[in-house]
Amino acid sequence: MTLSIRRRITAIAFTAAAATMGAFGLMETGSTATFGQAEVDQDSFVAVAAPRGQFDHQLLVVEQVSDSRDCWSESGAAPTIVDPLLVNFDFTGICGRSTDSNGYSIRVDGQDLALRYSLRVVERDNDLVLVGAPDDRNAEELIIGRANGVTNGFARLNLDPGWKFAKRTYNDQVLGHVYLAYDSNLPIIPNTDDTDNNNIVESFSFSDIEGDIYAQDIQAAVDLGFIAGFYEDNTFRPQQSLTREQIVSMVLGALDEMPNVDLDIPTEAANSPYPDVVASRWSAAKIQFAKDNNIISGYQDGSFRPGQEVTRAELMAILRRAAEYGNSIQAAEPTLWPQQEAFDFADTAEHWASPVIDQMSSYCGVASPLNETGNSFQPDTTAQRNYAAAATLRMLNCVSGNGGEETEVATTNN
Repeated sequence: MTLSIRRRITAIAFTAAAATMGAFGLMETGSTATFGQAEVDQDSFVAVAAPRGQFDHQLLVVEQVSDSRDCWSESGAAPTIVDPLLVNFDFTGICGRSTDSNGYSIRVDGQDLALRYSLRVVERDNDLVLVGAPDDRNAEELIIGRANGVTNGFARLNLDPGWKFAKRTYNDQVLGHVYLAYDSNLPIIPNTDDTDNNNIVESFSFSDIEGDIYAQDIQAAVDLGFIAGFYEDNTFRPQQSLTREQIVSMVLGALDEMPNVDLDIPTEAANSPYPDVVASRWSAAKIQFAKDNNIISGYQDGSFRPGQEVTRAELMAILRRAAEYGNSIQAAEPTLWPQQEAFDFADTAEHWASPVIDQMSSYCGVASPLNETGNSFQPDTTAQRNYAAAATLRMLNCVSGNGGEETEVATTNN
């Protein structure tokens, strides 16, 4: 978290608090209503863009209160479609739902912004975006989450890094009111001087990765050269999804950065590597190289689908094979030995990629929870540029370091 982001968020909270006192006046200390914030299990909540009319959505927050039965199910990716199952049964005591400002609000750095900001779902740049809309036209809009696509139905809204669910408290009693909460009190990573107040802050090539949880990994990946930004507007677009051919290009670029390695990938493909990848396609030679070296494979119908968005599960499958290939070209055993305890994901047990995801979570933490929070991997969600860059960098560092050697991993009893 950079100081510029911290100042902006903190300034919003301070301004809102001051405006609230100005509107209502100072109350006597003994009668002041002070709301607090209680931490919650993030995987027990889901933010949903719920259809309201043919071309409009509103925020719906669903809470899994008990395990008697599921309150929602999910399918697909970009966007992830949500089926709010609670509408089909008596959900009393099992599910909670909040549908308007009486049930949810924004809280930033301990300040309740319910009187200054309203939560809205807007369609923007072919995406459904959850925003905090200020009452003051001169105030700055808050971006809280996004669906990574559009639909006329129900879609999951993935919270941006730094945002989380919480519950309102009063006199230490937890209430039903849900907060979309942000805490800017995060450590600052030293790098370059901040001339405003002599503090040290991180310096990044692209302004839109400031505050991203993967900002440092993105910058390292850009510096190595296996992924780049969009120089026409000097952005990285960290939440943008990647296609299967883009992942192949990125992963091969990373392997080519290994010490004493030159992949010598042909610039042109002699033939079409797949029926839907013609030899003249920009990625054909790279796809052919990756296919020949068992880094990728096609689908059962023989296609590769180069322009299809890659899922997080598919990304792990490609990175595992890339790591195995990286070991082999260093004359090391291809086996990927665990470097740490495997992560116990809550949503991968029945998935086709479960063994791969588990293995890659123990291999230098290549597989990690969505936005590094909670215990869900969300394997069918599309891989965004920020996580793809971070996961590929972790794979590269593991292969280039001790990833080819077995490491004793301590186990704990939970």
